[in-house]
Amino acid sequence: VYLNIIMQASSLVKYHTPILVSVSQSKSKTTKKNGASSTSHKAEKQTTQTEDILNSILPPREWTEDGQLWVQYVSSTPATRLDVINLQEQLDHQLQARQARETGICPIREELYSQCFDELIRQITINCAERGLLLLRVRDEARMTISAYETLYESSIAY
Repeated sequence: VYLNIIMQASSLVKYHTPILVSVSQSKSKTTKKNGASSTSHKAEKQTTQTEDILNSILPPREWTEDGQLWVQYVSSTPATRLDVINLQEQLDHQLQARQARETGICPIREELYSQCFDELIRQITINCAERGLLLLRVRDEARMTISAYETLYESSIAY
């Protein structure tokens, strides 16, 4: 439980409550079965599709604690305006608490902004999956570009 609190505090991405997974069970998430009208079935199908997209973008966390396997899925709860404001405050607090440098290359700052961007992608994907997937492409392209610049820099200082 203490490890879970540390993990939740260390990420700006919002997750659901951890689920204990028995080693003998499959790791797939069970879905709720509802015998209601076709409208609720359609809404449930949409929710499941959104959750599937979210889990492909931001895979669930898995860890072992006291010999038990735990899984924590990213939250599929839509974000409110207050959530965005809280995210900004959490980002500022974490930058200060972890003593991230304001300028230059700083791995701590890079990690926190990456988490913040992932949380924004999560929030946007819930409202519009296509927009979230496009934003994911933008994120991945930016990461590849930065990686290419890092490789180029490292090869240039080798001479």
